[in-house]
Amino acid sequence: MSEAPAASGTESGDAAVSIVSRPLPAPLPPLGDDLPPLLRRVYAARGVTAPAELDRSLRALLPPDELTDADRAAERLARAVMAREPILVVGDFDADGATAVALSVSLLGALGAEAVDFLVPNRFEFGYGLSPEIVELAVPRAPRVLVTVDNGVSSVAGVAAANAAGIDVIVTDHHLPGATLPDAYALVNPNRADCTFASKALAGVGVIYYVLGRVRTRLREAGWFDARPEPNLADWLDLVALGTVADVVPLDANNRVLVHQGLARMRAGRCRPGIRALADVAGRRLAALSAQDLGFALGPRLNAAGRLEDMTLGIRCLLAATDAEARERARALDELNRTRRALERDMVRDAELLVAGHPVEAGDRFGVCVYEPGWHQGIVGIVAGRLREKIHRPVVAFAEAGPAAPDELKGSARSLPDLHVRDALDAIAARYPGLLMRFGGHAMAAGLSIKRVHYDRFARAFDAEVARRLPAEALTRTLVTDGTLAGEDMNLATARALAAGGPWGQGFPEPLFHGEFEVVNQRVVGEDHLKLVLRHDGRVVDAIAFRQPPLGDVARLRAAYRLNEYDYGQTSTLQLVVEHIEPVA
Repeated sequence: MSEAPAASGTESGDAAVSIVSRPLPAPLPPLGDDLPPLLRRVYAARGVTAPAELDRSLRALLPPDELTDADRAAERLARAVMAREPILVVGDFDADGATAVALSVSLLGALGAEAVDFLVPNRFEFGYGLSPEIVELAVPRAPRVLVTVDNGVSSVAGVAAANAAGIDVIVTDHHLPGATLPDAYALVNPNRADCTFASKALAGVGVIYYVLGRVRTRLREAGWFDARPEPNLADWLDLVALGTVADVVPLDANNRVLVHQGLARMRAGRCRPGIRALADVAGRRLAALSAQDLGFALGPRLNAAGRLEDMTLGIRCLLAATDAEARERARALDELNRTRRALERDMVRDAELLVAGHPVEAGDRFGVCVYEPGWHQGIVGIVAGRLREKIHRPVVAFAEAGPAAPDELKGSARSLPDLHVRDALDAIAARYPGLLMRFGGHAMAAGLSIKRVHYDRFARAFDAEVARRLPAEALTRTLVTDGTLAGEDMNLATARALAAGGPWGQGFPEPLFHGEFEVVNQRVVGEDHLKLVLRHDGRVVDAIAFRQPPLGDVARLRAAYRLNEYDYGQTSTLQLVVEHIEPVA
């Protein structure tokens, strides 16, 4: 898995790491006698208190009743379907946006809409969201209804432009709203202040899935399906699962149902040709697909289109009607991803050199900004994330905005759990009016634009704001594990039980353990991964540490690791996936 998280802890310049065990409630909650003791412990450590929270069946999904404006959006879309009005879907340029567009176009078609089209802004020409310029592109297509997916909550000017053109706008989004909401016909976002929907963690694809489920209900009530087949919404859960995991939203109980059900359909081969083709080019077996595969293999290949060119290619792959068409598009996405990875390697190396000149270990750097002329703006988010992993500081990486705005820089921020980076940017904007041209995002990630001449000023302001907000103890990287694992539990059966207990992901982390091992053997494989043979409690086990240099003459080590089932030829074996290594004297 060349796109797995990096191991850390042995290179100079890496942030210090503290390994702590996840606290457990006492006594453990009654989660069912049929659960293996280890899995019961893992669930309890993640805050699960009742068996109902582990129900991954569709009946456990939250109803849409409290999703503000969902009924109003459904009423308008149902009317558009029955009246055969043209509908235009405007999406975002990441994997969440791509899956949301593909779901909208295909499901609206299955519901009976006859004129559904989509438009995805090229991020390098138009930036993010429904801007007035995007509306100009939309108007010649003569839509009566425009639906935004995974964007729109901050598109005040764009919605106003669409209104002026006589187009009804339905915004479906999940990003945090600003102070002013757009004047849309309907605005569905679980994070609006007046929305009481219990899950605030829906991805953009999850929001439109809920809305279109409500559209189906409206059409059914109108007798629309008396003369045509009624689609089964579960047939679109493969797209919901992929977009949800790829967008790294928290896997709360509701999202775990969506992801589990989508993965179950993929493993059974009941998914669209595009997802099957993406799994194939990524070297993943469909029957054994995991949430980690969606996040580290399929998602990046979709995202490569939006990062380097145009997400239209990714959407066409997901909408492909045949295996042959899907394979052709998936191969093109895989090639783009190879290019993306090469660019990423060079840019991350540049960023690390920039930081090395003023290392964070000096204790006087809190928020770090990096910029190098010639960097690709589609890759700076990855650079910020990689550098954040290495130095354990909030990072903003910048690139030139392009020929259309030669005096601007576009930045991508990645934060730590103790710092809400969008709130930090909001505070900077209030303290220094005019410094930020645009910004938006989440607690852990955000995007922004500044004038090139303001880069140094912004870098100082970001550092100062992070210093104000980030607790001193947050500057030490803490790896929270599920404790140590007894030798008899370090086996393939345990790995399979833990894998089946997922899906694991953001907010519901995959089980991680730590312990000391004797180093039997080590060698570099691939470009920069370390293959290890370790001994623990008399048992010998294989391990892999991604993007990890050789350890040198180390006899014993302390490692934080995950259990993984590794297919070697026709044989499945246990493999430890190492996330942190440190020598033991």
